[in-house]
Amino acid sequence: MLIPALPDLHTEADIIQLVDAFYARVDADDLLRPIFHDVARVDWQAHLPKMYDFWSSVLLGTSRYKGRPMARHFPLPIQAAHFQRWLALFSATVDALFIGPKADEAKTKARNIGAMFEHRMAPNPLSLLGG
Repeated sequence: MLIPALPDLHTEADIIQLVDAFYARVDADDLLRPIFHDVARVDWQAHLPKMYDFWSSVLLGTSRYKGRPMARHFPLPIQAAHFQRWLALFSATVDALFIGPKADEAKTKARNIGAMFEHRMAPNPLSLLGG
């Protein structure tokens, strides 16, 4: 029996599928779930549409996302292990659903976004503000 090839990531429906599947994994993850539920107290009905807009802007160039994500993440107790798990779950989700240049781009963009967030959120021992 021939297994059909996975599609590449091209449409708004693909973005929704990716985001929903990814956050289902986050919600089931022992490391990330407490950050989302206990610390950030994420309202999933409000959060998921923002993530659809964010990833649609990043991957499809729609420019729908208008938020300031960095400011929302600064107060959270996120460390390198959280970023690594976030990226591993995101990449695994992409790999489970899509294959192709756009899927590869999604993983690259996620890696770059995660690295930028991790770098900007890391305490700076040289900062006059103490972190």
